[in-house]
Amino acid sequence: MKIAAVSLIGLLFWTELVFTLKSAGAAEIITSPSRQTLYLGQQVYQVNCAVCHGAGGDGNGSAASMFRIRPRDFRPGIFKFSSTPSGSLPTDGDLLRTVTQGLRWTAMIGRPDLGENERRAVIQYIKTFSSRFMKEKPGKPISVPPAPAKTPQLLQQGKLLYADAGCSDCHGKEGRGDGPSSKELKDDWGWPIRPTNLTWQPLKRGSDSTEKYRTVVTGNSGTPMPAFGDSLSNQQVWALVYYVESLVPPDHRLNPDQLLGEEQQGWMAVRMGGMMGRGMMRR
Repeated sequence: MKIAAVSLIGLLFWTELVFTLKSAGAAEIITSPSRQTLYLGQQVYQVNCAVCHGAGGDGNGSAASMFRIRPRDFRPGIFKFSSTPSGSLPTDGDLLRTVTQGLRWTAMIGRPDLGENERRAVIQYIKTFSSRFMKEKPGKPISVPPAPAKTPQLLQQGKLLYADAGCSDCHGKEGRGDGPSSKELKDDWGWPIRPTNLTWQPLKRGSDSTEKYRTVVTGNSGTPMPAFGDSLSNQQVWALVYYVESLVPPDHRLNPDQLLGEEQQGWMAVRMGGMMGRGMMRR
């Protein structure tokens, strides 16, 4: 009951705000979403998200301990997967993509079954957990240049870059996530984190080469995965992407429609959250 009251006060406060952001020496006025949108987002969140991410967005929901990969703590405003430069806030489109498609191998399952208005509303509600969205705006999304032809020379360049850029330190020489640093890594919250095993597809963002390109350029905020956008040319990034893709044997290219990793537990949590969330809403 107290949580619901605090959330309602937060919604009322958020909807009265008009934020002034300084951009290139000029003031940009950003208005907040409507109360109706935030109220709908709160309802969607309570039924579908709070069980993992917590009623206050701290990543400590009742099901959080079920998973090896911890649910995101929304309060710092740090999101792993974004089309914007490293350290920048994600766009609404980035968040919508994550809610819709999920993150493969994790309990963050895609929810295209929710109406688009519900998905867009819950994004606006999630943004109320972090003050960053009051003070900053997302960076400009990076552009992905056309993919060059995949040649033996480009693959060889990618192989050299994989070693020179230190990828093997975490992901291992064969890309299996077993590099010499792999057991020591932690995320920004202090939780142990394992490097991705690159020899399986899909990866968390899927199997599309453009998504791998974005990951190399932007990194994964909040994790030891750095951004290489400032240190590698477009061709070098593509070479690295092509080499990483070459590490996947045919029998590791999985059907994207099957449940992978912790996705089954994610659906279990959704069912738990549906029962708990509807109970909270009736109070």
